[in-house]
Amino acid sequence: MSETLRQVQSLVAVGDYLVSRHGFRELANDGIFAEDVIDGVKAAKLVEDYPDGRKEPSVLTLQSDRVGPVHVMWGIPKATGRPAILVTAYRPDPRRWSADFMQRRPR
Repeated sequence: MSETLRQVQSLVAVGDYLVSRHGFRELANDGIFAEDVIDGVKAAKLVEDYPDGRKEPSVLTLQSDRVGPVHVMWGIPKATGRPAILVTAYRPDPRRWSADFMQRRPR
């Protein structure tokens, strides 16, 4: 498992998380409830890991909500190591992702 994902899950479990302004907009655009994504992080599957991200270590996860699959980008600030930040979330486009939504299709 990714160390970043493990940290995100631990932080969210104790309520130490924020949803970014961009994250709220994207959740609303795709009809995704923040509560579903936050509750679902404990079962998240790692899609992509960016431990050395420019701004912060981050992970792209596959989660699900009441409707179906959701990709969620989580980050953790380098300077403080907390809180977990829900950066963005969206419903993956089946034309751009494998059938299981775990790998990007070649363009």
